[in-house]
Amino acid sequence: MHFAGRVWRLLVGIKDALVLVFMLLFFGLLFAILAARPSPAAVRDGALLLELDGLVVEERAEIDPIAALLASQAPTAEYQARDLVRALDAAAKDERISAVVLDLDRFLGGGQVHLQEIGEALDRVRAADKPVLAFATAYADDAMLLAAHASEIWVDPLGGAVIAGPGGQRQYYAGLLEKLKVKARVYKVGEYKSAVEPYTRSDMSDAARENYSALYGALWEEYQAAIKKARPAANIAKVTTDPVGWVAAAKGDLATAALQAGLVDKLGTRADFEKRVVELVGEDDWSDLPGAYPATPLDAWIEDNPAPAKGKPIGVVTIAGEIVDGDAGPGTAGGERIAELLDDALSQDLAGLVVRVDSPGGSVLASEQIRNAILRHKAKGIPVAVSMANLAASGGYWVSTPADRIFAEPETITGSIGIFAVIPTFEETAASLGVNSDGVRTTPLSGQPDIVGGLTPEVDALLQATIENGYEDFLERVGRSRKLTRDQVDRIGQGRVWDGGTARQINLVDQYGGIDDALEWVAKQAKLGSTWHAEYLGSALPNYDSLLRRWLIDDAGTGSRQDVVALFARRENALVSRMQGDLDRLLKVQGMQAYCLECEPVSQARTSAKLEVNWLARFAAALLD
Repeated sequence: MHFAGRVWRLLVGIKDALVLVFMLLFFGLLFAILAARPSPAAVRDGALLLELDGLVVEERAEIDPIAALLASQAPTAEYQARDLVRALDAAAKDERISAVVLDLDRFLGGGQVHLQEIGEALDRVRAADKPVLAFATAYADDAMLLAAHASEIWVDPLGGAVIAGPGGQRQYYAGLLEKLKVKARVYKVGEYKSAVEPYTRSDMSDAARENYSALYGALWEEYQAAIKKARPAANIAKVTTDPVGWVAAAKGDLATAALQAGLVDKLGTRADFEKRVVELVGEDDWSDLPGAYPATPLDAWIEDNPAPAKGKPIGVVTIAGEIVDGDAGPGTAGGERIAELLDDALSQDLAGLVVRVDSPGGSVLASEQIRNAILRHKAKGIPVAVSMANLAASGGYWVSTPADRIFAEPETITGSIGIFAVIPTFEETAASLGVNSDGVRTTPLSGQPDIVGGLTPEVDALLQATIENGYEDFLERVGRSRKLTRDQVDRIGQGRVWDGGTARQINLVDQYGGIDDALEWVAKQAKLGSTWHAEYLGSALPNYDSLLRRWLIDDAGTGSRQDVVALFARRENALVSRMQGDLDRLLKVQGMQAYCLECEPVSQARTSAKLEVNWLARFAAALLD
């Protein structure tokens, strides 16, 4: 009995200890969630500090808590373009903000349309007689497009600025697949639908080269015009036509070369830059650190300046990222998720609907699911507009067809009206390894598709016919939307990608403008006057998302500072990621695709930064801190 009593006391002690641990975990997590919400008390008289340590996106992706905690990499910080524009417009009118500091030292980029929108908001800050100061160790194309709108651009003396322009090379795998004896069976419609060329060719087709040249040429012209308008003294031609001579004239010093070309205004360390900010906004009385200045972070500023909520609501549904089957997202356009958001909103008294598209397309079935959900709103008799951001191509255009009016920017990439599917088979690979297939069929379709034994001619013909029928469906939807005949759509279709300026000329787009223009048009059609507000459907993220962002991203950071060499190295990492995506697209089980692979080199992929910390250990340390 004495022994049993000891065992019992031990078990009770273990139970009490576990209860205590779980209570500590629970209350620690509860406190962290409550503390993760930005405090309005963080708003201070001085500078608005925009530390863009990541990507500018249309829709911020939700962080998977389990994957994030167990990952070896930190999630990449993401900033919604509309949040940045709202923050800057509020700063322009608020007396508490006397300057804007744009920290681009760890900036990873964004789409050209988004950066233009933010740049115009920076111009409005400067028009309110408030200086905008930008700092980075090194500037690449995207950072330069933002910084050009600053009143002062600073660069570290050990850094510099490089403008590469859109374009580049992509990888073709036909030779590798031939060596591996893998057959990439491609079914497509569209002379310009080059999404499948990497699997069937060893080089770019003439049609694809023609399309790329026109697209990149238009985007490059828009980029240069935007830089020159914001910064007339910048000598873009000198930087881009003879980069070797440009750098040689500065004796290899990229920072000095950038200064001489008018890309930057000042050479200085971060300490020098902070001293300059102190001259403009004063010293921070709350800090003993040298060069400290009073500043309000972005999250606290947005919390203190909520979006308007007066008047009748105009619904905004965001279709961002690849369109996929299922409920994926935000940040990825899951067809089921977006259709449910739209159907749930049918019971609301929406005065109109704006569909914000920033997508290269994807699944045909998911695109049609979203299109039908938009049509259910249109059937209520409310005006429907589409606002195209950086991308609204292929499936991204498919979901745009219900619109009463389509808005796009000259830098928008759209079109890519075409369909394809890829199915790999391994009969030759298997045969080379001594594996053969044989059997009995009752019909030509028995046992098909057989990726080891190969596909029958009848299956090949059936799949190609399905793709051709899907293309006809695409043509019909575009023709009905744009009041064009089937042949007229086919002539501007065939998988060809267009810039927004050309798309307007060929009637794929109605007028230039951003999401504010689309909202104002809907409000006018609905006769709302000035009493309305935008209501973003499904925009609220779970409470733990703010906690994880502050914990994983803010504490660890997106990455270290980057000089010019690191910028080029990062592009190599992007190349590896693209090759992984190509392989995944070949091997992944998926149906008909209305996807614009051509858009990938000019669209901003989501990236990750290395994680140097064990996050389970960090969580335990946070509770004991």
